Amino acid sequence: MSIVAGATGMAFVGGSVAVSGFLAGAPSLTVQSLRYAVACGLLTLYARTRATRSVVRPRGAEWLWLAGVVATGMLVFNVALVQGSQHAEPAVLGVAVACVPLLLAVAGPLLEGRTPAARVIAAALVVTLGAALVQGLGRSDGIGLLWALVTFACEAGFTLLAVPVLGRHGPLGVSVHSTWMAAAGFGLGGLFLEGPAAVTRLRLDDVLAGVYLAVAVTAVAFVLWYTCVQRLGSARAGLLTGVAPVAAAAVGVAVGGPMPALPVWIGVAVVAAGLALGLRTPNNRSFGEQPPPPPPHPGKDVPATLPAVKRPRPVVHSLMRDVADRA
Repeated sequence: MSIVAGATGMAFVGGSVAVSGFLAGAPSLTVQSLRYAVACGLLTLYARTRATRSVVRPRGAEWLWLAGVVATGMLVFNVALVQGSQHAEPAVLGVAVACVPLLLAVAGPLLEGRTPAARVIAAALVVTLGAALVQGLGRSDGIGLLWALVTFACEAGFTLLAVPVLGRHGPLGVSVHSTWMAAAGFGLGGLFLEGPAAVTRLRLDDVLAGVYLAVAVTAVAFVLWYTCVQRLGSARAGLLTGVAPVAAAAVGVAVGGPMPALPVWIGVAVVAAGLALGLRTPNNRSFGEQPPPPPPHPGKDVPATLPAVKRPRPVVHSLMRDVADRA
């Protein structure tokens, strides 16, 4: 189920590429603010329906980790996509994002206190190659390549910076806090750069596209993705980012685009091979792979049999013994 959750989340993200095209010319900061605000509202309502307390207030350094998730994976990432598209073809930015599995395969286990697995690193290389074939190679100038590098780092930060807070907050808590912080950040940017009246310039297409981004790509995909990261570990979960370009190609055909060329089909097959290599459960640990540490059990540190405890004698019994001794 963890693999299905991660793949579904990435499929929604891949599908957002075609949907985002409808937002060309819209006040982007305002749209993003409304998107994350709606997503936060939906997640909060869902959290209230759960019996357990699933959203808690961040404390201490957790604010910094969550702010890092928002700054890299949402604020700077969206700016990098907009600025990068002015200097590079979309395929260049897509290939940069496709390289994320390799970074997660190495940095993820180190951040989680484990040793990177050679098999997962090899699988990440295969997935990256396949995703690059699906995306294709585009043209870019130096500035475009710089923004592609920023996009790559921000996409990795969205996952890696959430790892330290997933244990206490869980996928739902991280999603709730990151969305309200993103809504506030984009809201301030839209207020100063686009003006308070920007929301009145939204067309019906903008609203429909924003609703899809808020519900599927944010509220649903965030929880699915962080659930996958928490259960599989960031290294193996990172392989599933290869699903995004495949989903983008499929959605492009569904909305009337041309059928993919032969290199795209080859890339899809290569991505599938990389996923099969990295996500299968090995019968042995000869590659040095270590599973993610299991969540602590409430009674883990309690021994099966407790040592006998010498109970103190009652006060009345002690006084009777003292009288008998003196007699």
